[in-house]
Amino acid sequence: MQEKIKRIGILTSGGDAPGMNAAVRAVVRTALSSGVECVGIRRGYNGLINGDFVCMDAGSVSHIIEKGGTVLYTARSEEFMTEEGQLKAVATCRLLGLDGVVAIGGDGTFRGALALSRHGIPVIGIPATIDNDIGCSQYTIGFDTACNTAVDAIDMLRDTMQSHERCSLVEVMGRQAGYLALYVGIATGATAVLIPERPVDIERDVVEKIRQARLSGRTHYMVVVAEGAGSAFDIAGQIKASIGLDPRVTVLGHIQRGGSPSSRDRETATRMGYQAVQCLLNGNGNRVVATKDGKVVDIDIEEALAMTKLFPMDRYDVLEAVTSHTH
Repeated sequence: MQEKIKRIGILTSGGDAPGMNAAVRAVVRTALSSGVECVGIRRGYNGLINGDFVCMDAGSVSHIIEKGGTVLYTARSEEFMTEEGQLKAVATCRLLGLDGVVAIGGDGTFRGALALSRHGIPVIGIPATIDNDIGCSQYTIGFDTACNTAVDAIDMLRDTMQSHERCSLVEVMGRQAGYLALYVGIATGATAVLIPERPVDIERDVVEKIRQARLSGRTHYMVVVAEGAGSAFDIAGQIKASIGLDPRVTVLGHIQRGGSPSSRDRETATRMGYQAVQCLLNGNGNRVVATKDGKVVDIDIEEALAMTKLFPMDRYDVLEAVTSHTH
């Protein structure tokens, strides 16, 4: 018979994402409703190494569902990448009597969780990253909010670009993934979108599209650039050299990570947090919670980390179709 879970730890690690707090709240409330104590580990795996923790009750997660960032703070931990650091973290888990750890974050967070699991600590991963680039999950917490933030910013920029008949380049996050740029580009009716999944040809992907838009009567142009597709400033220079336009560059940067999470991110995070605790209660450790076809599922952590996600290039085809020959 499986031994009853008495106490679990929860941490957020890596880059923050809107909706992390909703996931923390769901884990704490679900655990408490099953008679399980919850310990918040502050500052990610650094906190696990250094014993930086706080005991959490229902009140400690009141009114955090609407807050961006993470109340548990986050940090990247070089020390945890070493065997010595991992053993210190395991010692903290043993000292605090943790029967499992829920780790909320991206790929690096899951690799840390996998290391813990190999030292005998049951772990559950919850995917939270605005890049939406976790292979095992169709959706990650924070993506919708980041898209909405970028769309709002671009809509405001367009007002001034229209007034001055200008070209605007907006650089969004996405060092290795163009999900954010592509979704935002479609949602804002961008003239062109540059993503790391598609080799960039400035003449084909930007200059010719601006020409087509001008021939169709447009006098302002919006180009969305994923940071992994190249520097927006470099691309602006190439546009100026090619057709004489002097584009204005806006790098949205970390504002995309902030802000009150959208309803989609709050609801998804809540379901994922609930599922994470259910896994531990049922004796199913070493899993990653994921979404598949609108449902929340859980996958073996080793299997999850080996999975890759096919980039939705069909959406790029949509973009191409709706931005060509604009009359």
